[in-house]
Order: sequence, then structure tokens, then C-alpha cells
Amino acid sequence: MKQKIFALFLILCGLCLNLKAETQGDVVGRVLDDSGAPLAGATVQMVNAKGGVTTDEDGYFRIPYSKDGAVRVKVSFVGYQTQTFVLKADERKGEQHVLRLQPDATALNQVVVTATRTPKALKDAPVVTRLITANDIKIVDATNIQDLLTEQMPGLEFGYAMNQETSLNMNGFGGNAVLFLVDGERLAGETMDNVDYSRLNLDNVGRIEIVKGAASALYGANAVAGVINIISRENSEPWTANVNTRYDDFNKEWRHGGSFSFNAGKWNSQTSIQRTTSDEVQLTSPFDTESNILHIYGGETFNVKERLTYKLSDKIKLIGRGGYFNRISKRSNYDDHYMDYSAGLKTVMNLSENDNLEISYGFDQYDKTRFVNNERTHDHDYTNRQNTVRALYSHIFGKNTLTAGADFLNDYLTTYQFANNGSKTQNSYDAFAQFDYNPLLWLNIVASLRHDYFSASSQHATTGRLALMTKWKGFSIRANYAGGFRAPTLKEMYMNFDMAGMQMIYGNPDLKPEKSDNFNLALEHTGRVKNAGILTGQYSLTLMGYYNKYDKRITTEDYADYTPGTGQPDVASRYCNEDGVEVSGIDFSAQYRSDMGLGVKLDYSYLHVGGRSVDSQFSQPRPHSATWRLDYDRQLCSFYRINAALSGRYLSSPDTNIKKHDSSYQLWKFTLQQRFLDAVNLNFTVDNLFDYTPEKYYWSSAMTTGRTFSVGLSVDIDRIVNLF
Repeated sequence: MKQKIFALFLILCGLCLNLKAETQGDVVGRVLDDSGAPLAGATVQMVNAKGGVTTDEDGYFRIPYSKDGAVRVKVSFVGYQTQTFVLKADERKGEQHVLRLQPDATALNQVVVTATRTPKALKDAPVVTRLITANDIKIVDATNIQDLLTEQMPGLEFGYAMNQETSLNMNGFGGNAVLFLVDGERLAGETMDNVDYSRLNLDNVGRIEIVKGAASALYGANAVAGVINIISRENSEPWTANVNTRYDDFNKEWRHGGSFSFNAGKWNSQTSIQRTTSDEVQLTSPFDTESNILHIYGGETFNVKERLTYKLSDKIKLIGRGGYFNRISKRSNYDDHYMDYSAGLKTVMNLSENDNLEISYGFDQYDKTRFVNNERTHDHDYTNRQNTVRALYSHIFGKNTLTAGADFLNDYLTTYQFANNGSKTQNSYDAFAQFDYNPLLWLNIVASLRHDYFSASSQHATTGRLALMTKWKGFSIRANYAGGFRAPTLKEMYMNFDMAGMQMIYGNPDLKPEKSDNFNLALEHTGRVKNAGILTGQYSLTLMGYYNKYDKRITTEDYADYTPGTGQPDVASRYCNEDGVEVSGIDFSAQYRSDMGLGVKLDYSYLHVGGRSVDSQFSQPRPHSATWRLDYDRQLCSFYRINAALSGRYLSSPDTNIKKHDSSYQLWKFTLQQRFLDAVNLNFTVDNLFDYTPEKYYWSSAMTTGRTFSVGLSVDIDRIVNLF
């Protein structure tokens, strides 16, 4: 009996000691990604302590701890930055901590879809894919897609065209050769051969995937030089709410935005709203006769997006989307209004463990109108309306994947650039297939084939792609051939436009599709620096060479146009095809991120244009360009996180025969981001740190008048509520 009592006493003592340890401070918490999804299998350990624990399937962990004072824990997970969190002693008692990890692009384990149209880890994608994460977007605090891409990528430059519409040059190609997608969907409308980049609101963007080089075998027309896919974020938390604002003293720009999401049973909703206003900026003297641009017009934009998901069952999901966009460009004697209405519905069906089917419908209408003295005129009306139906099927057998799909697109255009403000319509049809073959652990082969037909020009186009990837001891080699094409647009075929009495521009219904053959070879090495004190971390090095033969490029040529009855020639231009443009170059990228928060990133691009030049008065290729970033990202205590960054970009002088162009220049920027209570972000930026100003302002000049400042505030309301 005494032995039983003694045993019971020991058990009770053990329970008391265990309860005392818990009340004194067992570290209990949950590890999530930035969208609120749990990270199962993450490693959690106390700093300077051996061993550690892993999170369960719901992201929870518990570490025995009985001492007083703050606790520092290090959390690591594949594909995410290793981060150190400081937890207060009073927070540890009976309270559950939520620790959020940020994606780490250098780890290359994040899933991407643009390169193959099926989910694939970035390190396993056979085509080089550049990834810009949600954390990258947050740190840069860019107002628009132009600011973000130019800071992240060399070889890509935004400038101005006539009427101050935005012009793009990416590795020697203009905007009409680069396909912009939002969640895999095309955009209607164009301004000077480019989509309206102002539509691309960065609120609630989860990531941006960029594939350089031809990609028409998967995406069809316009994917001659590359694809930029902006993918929405889908929060996993019960609800989120964010409000944000930003002020830039360059053009007195105010950006106000907000987003809200909720998960309620089978429903998931993501809503974002953004409004931006800006004033006119005088760049140079009104009497400057050499500059192309004397001032930048002011204006305002309003953008709202909704994405609604409903799970019919574990195997069927419906995704609805809708959006409205309005932009006003304010001129001295008139205002141009730009509007867009978009909607879509997608059904995602998991037919079996190995079979997936997506069927979608999309609608997009982009309008342009002109107002003089607040009254609408009809001499500049423009409407582009697109209806798209798509089906995509994938089947997995073993380690291999077969993907097949088809699209139908109805394209309607009415514009002041047609005779008598007329309208034209075109239907396009396509079918494609891709086989992702993995015969060995170190070898991946992806072959794609696509055929397109366009009704207006009765043109056919067949394109293919073959990509190979091999791995060995941290090294990856990617070799890729891809065909690209761009069908002539309705505007290029049927334009009949009197350009302010200076000259006529005529379309050409006999135009042939542009075609390109792209070859690239890339070497990548990733690894981890070990046993180097504070320099312990991950790194990634990528070197890619490419060659692109570009045939039947669509451009314009001048000729003498004789007006009947006058006998005098006028200047006129007509769309035509030309041959012989060759573009080649080298891209180099190096990234490093230490476990202590230090990050270094360098990107360099060399471009060579052979044959006939791809120059235009608006877009002039630059042989050398580079971007860089040095930052320190650290959780200093339980309620405060800091990210301080010094970044910049360099552009060489264009290799061109056009007289009006910029000399080489570089711009530097300092950004300080502070995060309080894991809920409030305060950003401060000094742009053009060394006060550079161009001598003259040409179409592709840096549109700056010197050093500028901006400040931004972002508040996650849901996280503040959870604190209480």
C-alpha cells in the first residue's frame, strides 16, 4: 500500500512540475505563410540551443521552456526565408504565437505555373522563370507595375510615346511582343501598341512570374519576346482587411487603397480597391525646342477588383472574377477618359487524383473617350471587346504530365482610327498540347506544339517548343528552343487615320504574322553558405545566353501619297512586313540572403541587335543595363521589424542612329520599411538619391527633376484585432 501511495505521489509531482513548466513558459505557437496558410514540417528551435521541433499538419508547435525573460526562436522551412522571432516573457504565458514566414526566391522551391501552365517548383521548371514575390512587392512599395518591373529587371524599360502613352522595350522588343496576363487571362485594349499598364493594380497580388523569350507554343499571339503573368493572392485566413496610403512629392501623387477577404465555409472572397491622383509636372522650360517632352500630365485612376471562389465539393471549384477601371488623363484643353470592364468564370475540376480539367469564360472591354470643356466628343471614341472561352486538361501518369487545351477568342474593335469610325471583328481558334517527360531524376524534357487560326487575315500559325533540363550537385542546365508569332491586329490591317493633318497612316490587310525563333541556354547554381557566422545563408547564380531571329516584323514605311485632283504628293505611312532582325544577349543574376537578414541581389543584361535595327523614335535598345539591391531585413524584437534597402539601376546609351536619345545614367534609391506589431507598415523612400537630371527629356529619358521623397502607410486591420 505504501508503495502505491509513493508511486501516486511521484505521478502527482510529475504533473505539477509539468504544469509549472507550461505556466512558466512552454513556447506554443503556429507557423503560417504570409497568406495565412499553415506550414507543416517547419523547423522551430531556440537560438543557441541544440535540436528543435517541427510543426504538425496544421502548423502548430510546442517547445518546453521554463526560464524567465524573452525567447528567441529561429524558424525555417523549404522555400521560405529563415527568420528569427523574439517573444516576450509575458506573451508566452498561456498565449499562442503566430509566426509568419516570407517566401525566399533564392530557395527556388516555390511553385510557378507560367513556364508550363501546370504547377512546378521554380527549381524544376525547364524554362528560366523570374519570380517577384508578394514580399518583394511590399518592400518596394511601388505605385504601379512600371516602377516594380524596372527596379527588379534590367533589359526592361518603360518610356513615353505620342500623347504620353506608355511605351515598353524588353530586350529589344516593344510592348506588342510582350504578353501581359492577369491570372493567365489576356487584356483587351491598347495604347500605342501597348496594353494600358495603369490597369495593373498591385494590391492583392500574390506573385508575378516572368518568362523571357518566345512562348507562343503555350500562349499564342503576342508571346514573341516573353510573358509577364500577374497572379492574384488567395488568403487562407478567416478574414483579412488592409488599408494603405502613399504620398510622392514628385507629382504630388496620392495613392489610397484597401483590400478585404474572407473564408466562410465553401466561400472565399478577395476584394481590392485603389485610387490614385497626381498633378502635372513641369520637366523643362516651355521654350525648350530639343526635348520631346516638356511636362508630364496629371490625372487620376480608380481600380476595383473582386475574386470569388465557391467549392461545390472537394473536387469542383468555381472561381468568379470582376473588375472596373477608370483613368483620366488631364490635358490643357481636353481630358482623355479610359475605362475597362472585365468579368470571368472558371470551373476547376479534379476528375481524379491524376486528372484535372479547367473550363473558363472571360470578358474584357476597354473604352477610350475624349472630353472637351467637360463635354464628350465622339471624334476619339475607341472600344475593344474580347470574349474568350478556354479549356485546359492535364493528366499525370507516373512522373510525367500530358497537358492539352484549346481557346476561342472573339475580338471586336471600333476606333476613330478606322475610316468613318467603323468597326471590325476577328475570331481566332487554337489547340495545343504539351508533354512533360521525366525519364531520369536528373533529366526533364518538355515538348509543346500549338496551332492558331485567325479569321480576319485567314492566317495560320504553328509554333513549337522543346525544353531540356538536367541537374547535378547543385547545378542546373536549361536548354530551350521556342517559336513565337504575333498575328496582325485589326488596327494594323484596317487603319485609315489622318494624324492631325501631318500624314495619313494606312493599314494593310495582306500583312503576314510576325515569327521568331528563340534559342537560349542557361546555367544555374544554388547552394548554402555554412559555418560562416552571420554570413550563413542561401545563394543563387544564373547565367543565360539567348538568340532570337525575328522575321516578318510588322512596322510602317513612308511613301508618297498622291491625293486625287491635286497632283501633289503627301507624306503617308503604311503597315508592312520586314525581315532580318536578330537579337542576342546575356542575362546574369546573383542573389544571396543570410539567415541574419542581410540580402544582396545583382542583375545584369547585355543586348546586341543585328540586321535591321528594331529602333523607333520611342523605343531604343540599350546594350548594357543592370539593377542591384542591398538590404537588411530583421525582426529586432517581438513587435518591431525593419527592412532597410539601397537599390539602383544603370542604363547605357542606346546603340542607335536616332539623334535624340539619352546618354548613360544611373538612379539610386533608399527605402526604409518598418513593421510594428506584425500589422502596421511604415515606408519612407528617397528616390533618385544622387539628384540626377537629364540634359534633355526624350521619349525614353528618366522622367525626373531630381531627388524626391515618398512615404507610405499600410495597416492590416485583422492582425490588430487579433492582438486584442
